[in-house]
Amino acid sequence: MHVIRNVFAIIGLLAVIAITTALVRFGPIYEGIKGLDPKAGETYLTMAKQLVESGSSAEATVWKFAVKEGISADEVEETMKFVANEHNIMNVGELPLYKQVEAMSGKPYRVVKIFMFCNALTAAMMIDYDPAMSAYLPCRITLVEDQKGKLWLYSLNMDLMIHGGRSLPPELNAEAVKVKEIILDIMQRGASGDF
Repeated sequence: MHVIRNVFAIIGLLAVIAITTALVRFGPIYEGIKGLDPKAGETYLTMAKQLVESGSSAEATVWKFAVKEGISADEVEETMKFVANEHNIMNVGELPLYKQVEAMSGKPYRVVKIFMFCNALTAAMMIDYDPAMSAYLPCRITLVEDQKGKLWLYSLNMDLMIHGGRSLPPELNAEAVKVKEIILDIMQRGASGDF
């Protein structure tokens, strides 16, 4: 009887030590998590699911749209520029990466072109809030022809920037969400050829 009581006492002591250790180690992390945006958990859970499904950290952090069959790269580009103009967001640069690859390799390469869109005033607000946000700017959409000749549009999933940390101030959050909606509209309509 004494042995069983002593075993339970030791188990109880070990449980108290384990709980105390967990509280000391993870208490500050838990307190930090409580201060994050209300949608942070959902944002990270979505990323984790995509990571498990694809095995690619890049795939888990982007939006991806298949371009409708029969739409050419030129038509996608024309549509995206039209939609950007419609939303009054500037096309601040283009990088036809495939042309550089061709120039350096001397061989044809599939279409890979990066488009950069920006609302300078929103960008300034983001940088004023946190200079690290500059790494997300300008908003890039890449038109990629895969190994089988299928066209795709990719862009960084802005949910991490908007909801991944502490809640953005209301005015900045509204602007960031607006830019997110514009980028998604540019991608969706570009992928479908919908002027």
